[in-house]
Amino acid sequence: MREYLLTLCITAAVTYLLTGPVRKFAIVAGAMPAIRARDVHREPTPRLGGIAMFFGLCAGLLVADHLTNLSEVFANSNEPRALLSGAALIWLIGVLDDKFEIDALIKLGGQMIAAGVMVMQGLTILWLPIPGVGNVALTQWQGTLLTVALVVITINAVNFVDGLDGLAAGMVCIASCAFFMYAYRIWYSYGIEAAAPATLFAAILMGMCLGFLPHNMHPARIFMGDSGSMLIGLVLAAGAISVTGQIDPDAMNLFSGSERNTVHQTVPVYIPLLLPLTIIAIPAADLVLAIVRRTWRGQSPFAADRGHLHHRLLEIGHSHSRAVLIMYFWSALIAFGALAYSVNSASMWIVLGVVALSFVGLVLLLLPRFTPRAPRWAEAFVPPRYRRRTGQEAAAIAPAASSAAYGTTGTDADMDAQEPVDHRTPVAAGASRVNGATALSARARLLDGRKAETSR
Repeated sequence: MREYLLTLCITAAVTYLLTGPVRKFAIVAGAMPAIRARDVHREPTPRLGGIAMFFGLCAGLLVADHLTNLSEVFANSNEPRALLSGAALIWLIGVLDDKFEIDALIKLGGQMIAAGVMVMQGLTILWLPIPGVGNVALTQWQGTLLTVALVVITINAVNFVDGLDGLAAGMVCIASCAFFMYAYRIWYSYGIEAAAPATLFAAILMGMCLGFLPHNMHPARIFMGDSGSMLIGLVLAAGAISVTGQIDPDAMNLFSGSERNTVHQTVPVYIPLLLPLTIIAIPAADLVLAIVRRTWRGQSPFAADRGHLHHRLLEIGHSHSRAVLIMYFWSALIAFGALAYSVNSASMWIVLGVVALSFVGLVLLLLPRFTPRAPRWAEAFVPPRYRRRTGQEAAAIAPAASSAAYGTTGTDADMDAQEPVDHRTPVAAGASRVNGATALSARARLLDGRKAETSR
């Protein structure tokens, strides 16, 4: 455990220390595009944060290769080298996209090639543990197609959810933490050396996200861009493939029965298509909904829009920080719920706990629908928005708020027939004193007092 923690800390430290210089490089290189119509942030912010994350990955693998116990992973398995090869390719494609905005189909092809590179070096699914059947060996083509599909789905799921400051890095960090605990349990408790690469990948992924988050929390000074989102998606998929498709469930000897019983009991975490989807269930759901929504409208599945889950949270009234925390909450609930169920699938308390926490999550989602007011005696201790207004104050505020929202001073009937007007003025790329536009000056305050939000 100490060597894994050391690897995690080194990865996080390298990522954190390099993000500042990378931010300055991104500004000089012009990797700071103008505000687009679908974006919810107003200030041009540099991308290319994936550069620091990639070098953090390289540092983590280098340190692990020189540690006493973890060096055996490199000696006994080619999976770390396969991961580094695929990560380098997908990172290069992401850097080019952050700078030049390459076509979506080209990125998709690059993702498939990166997955193919990992397959060629041995990081692939060899068999599927099917409930009630046992292990089903896959042919070379079947394993390759399933591995490529799993990598592409995971990469795009993470890429789609990268829409608010700190959202993608935080959710992947939560997922990798749950995944690390599961893989470490298999490696340490059951003595299965084949789980060591997946444990190492999860520790390094946590370090990459933790090192980048301080720079990416709201208001973000730098975005990870596609170079970062596709990279962490590929690392997460590589860990899932390693622990799922190459470990024999019967080797765990959990039960005295047959292999069928073993697979049946461990189904929540052993089916390759279920494992990554439980770990990143929220990004995967967002990906599926986005494809269905765009296809239904006759658009390309790769066409960008503002209908993602985090956009909807903002629309119903959540602040930027609260929307991110709600997404964190649901990710942690699903990931650690699956982890707890894999440890003891017969416990009813786990199911009841997940149900109770789900109810709490639903209450958090509906908070903007309520307008709590403090009692009279406590109004002096709470913000003005929670104080009760008199009738005259409410009558004076309502017309002004309506006029500001709709850009008009007409009657209610006129307002119903008009669309709301957004009076925010986007800041041009290259302007000084904006969020990340210069490495020397302080950040500017927003022109209208509203918080800047990000969308990649």
